[in-house]
Amino acid sequence: MASSAPGGDSRLALGAGVLCYFIWGFVPLAFQAIHALGVGPWETLSERIIWSIPTAAVLVAVARQGRQVLAVLRNPKVLAWLGLSSLLIAANWGVYISAVTTGRLLEASLGYYINPLVNMAAGALLFRERIDRIGMAAIALALAGVAIQTLALGQLPLTSIILALSFGGYGIVRKQVAADAQTGLLVECLLLGLPSLAYIAWIETHGTGHFTAGPTATLWLIAAGPITAIPLALFSWAARRIPLSAMGFLQFLAPTIAFAIGVGEGEAFTPARALSFVFIWLGAATFIYGAWRRSRQVEVRLAEAAE
Repeated sequence: MASSAPGGDSRLALGAGVLCYFIWGFVPLAFQAIHALGVGPWETLSERIIWSIPTAAVLVAVARQGRQVLAVLRNPKVLAWLGLSSLLIAANWGVYISAVTTGRLLEASLGYYINPLVNMAAGALLFRERIDRIGMAAIALALAGVAIQTLALGQLPLTSIILALSFGGYGIVRKQVAADAQTGLLVECLLLGLPSLAYIAWIETHGTGHFTAGPTATLWLIAAGPITAIPLALFSWAARRIPLSAMGFLQFLAPTIAFAIGVGEGEAFTPARALSFVFIWLGAATFIYGAWRRSRQVEVRLAEAAE
């Protein structure tokens, strides 16, 4: 459980948490800017992976975690887990980039609204974690929202489901690895780096790449690394210093910002779709209340034990 840091450190950690989710919320605008330069999703994904490597390496160096990286690289079992997590996060990134650059930002935001509830259900199914009535209500509301969205679209919201399941699966796999966010990200991107470099080399030699198309494209593609690694580092630092109830609330900031961007850009927001989001928001609010309630119960038990 995240521990609450005292005084100014707690406020700084909360600020770091807010900042990381604000960056994640506005990331679609960066990918849309890259797309406007003619860069396709596969190229954007590959450049994102490649430029995350030096950014994550700098963060690892600042945190003096080089030995941890070497230990991970020498452990075949840990490498296998990170190989699996790298495939899941690559799938998540690829689908998200495709969605936000093809007018499906609302569907993408839906995926991240339901992700915490997917995690809760996965915890019960895979790890036999207990779900209380509040948690069951939150999951039921989210399922109702997805069902209404399915009826509104005439098909399953596959983008939302893939994003929620891939990111949820990523979290589950990463729980099996004793490595922090920066170390794990660096190793994951190193594992994905070779095929990404091969793809970029292939499209550049065939004249269809954009990295050398001009300074604007070059700078945007390089920026894909920092906007991936920096918020993850902020999240990792904040999550260890503020209560889980606070993180439970903050994690809904990013999809809310993305949702607002999608509506502002004129994506179709029919009454049926609006109703589906009402159920999703009710599920999110129920989830936040449940997290706050559990946090308070833990605080009370700790206070009683200290007396």
